[in-house]
Amino acid sequence: MSRKKHPEHVNHERWLVSYADFITLLFAFFVVLFASGQSDKTKQKRAAAAISSAFAQMAIFEPHSTTPAISDVPGAGAPTTPSPVELPMASETADGALDANAIVNAGALREHVEELIQEQIAGGGMKLSDLTLTSTPEGLVLSLQEGGFFASGSADLRPAAIPALESIAAALPSTPIRIEGHTDNLPMHTSLYASNWELSSARASAIARFLLEHSHANPSQLSVAGYAEFHPVASNATEAGRARNRRVDIVFLGPQATSSQP
Repeated sequence: MSRKKHPEHVNHERWLVSYADFITLLFAFFVVLFASGQSDKTKQKRAAAAISSAFAQMAIFEPHSTTPAISDVPGAGAPTTPSPVELPMASETADGALDANAIVNAGALREHVEELIQEQIAGGGMKLSDLTLTSTPEGLVLSLQEGGFFASGSADLRPAAIPALESIAAALPSTPIRIEGHTDNLPMHTSLYASNWELSSARASAIARFLLEHSHANPSQLSVAGYAEFHPVASNATEAGRARNRRVDIVFLGPQATSSQP
């Protein structure tokens, strides 16, 4: 005897499950949108303070405020227009020489001397090791190595060095210049030079005299010094080091070195 099948009960509230899932996903979506739209104000304040501090140390802009530009108070961080910054530019004086302070501050002097060195090397008059350029706290230093400008133990200029010195003289800026003579530590004693002091001073004087005769440099801005072997740039224990120490340095003095001189 077969049993009578009862009709299955239909659940009319099944849609609530799908609706609840949809509402949950929609809520999560808006939470993500809200979170992504909120910036970290603490990090913004730290970044603004760091930028303000950097500009203050470099003295690029005037200090308008000691607080960061970003603030929670509306209108407190209103932007202000900074004063224009005047950068030093290279210029020429009446005699055609480059202005001293402008080119030293703007870095044009280094570029100018580097171009001069490249021209002398390309022309075959000098080797790469004969002319070197370095920066020091006092200013820019153009080193003339002995091999390219003087014979050993002599203060007479080599004829092959004359074109390079003429180019240097033509490019001299109207800035205070100190010409320094240096030697290695090997003893010097000849009929002309009793020691390295005399040799280093004579070489520096020879360079200074040539530059004055072939340029419009102001003699009152030119000084000569002989340091013998006591200001080396390399070790005197090797021949290569001694060769580097035998040099004449043309020092283009910067504003700080100039102001410290009596």
